[in-house]
Amino acid sequence: MGDESLVMPQGTLDLLILKTIAVEPQHGWAISQRIQLVSSDALRVQQGSLYPALHRLERRGWIKAEWGASDNNRRAKYYAITRKGRAELEAQTTAWRRLAHAVGQVLDVG
Repeated sequence: MGDESLVMPQGTLDLLILKTIAVEPQHGWAISQRIQLVSSDALRVQQGSLYPALHRLERRGWIKAEWGASDNNRRAKYYAITRKGRAELEAQTTAWRRLAHAVGQVLDVG
């Protein structure tokens, strides 16, 4: 994709974070790396966006944080999805897919 970076609509980062930690708890840097990897480098999450999003999700009760040791034995905050977060992930995923389908239909009209 070159140097073009995609601008994510409001709320998209929250959805991507919830999806990323739904499998297993991860620390912030690992979350951003996973999103970048899975998106084939198309989505890069800057630290200045990631940590405010993590704090926002924690305030909403969608994720919880615990201190632990990272792969290189450094102290890191690990984020895990909560039951409330899983319900939100499911609702947002459904809404996102419906929106993407509807936009696709409009764009595909000849």
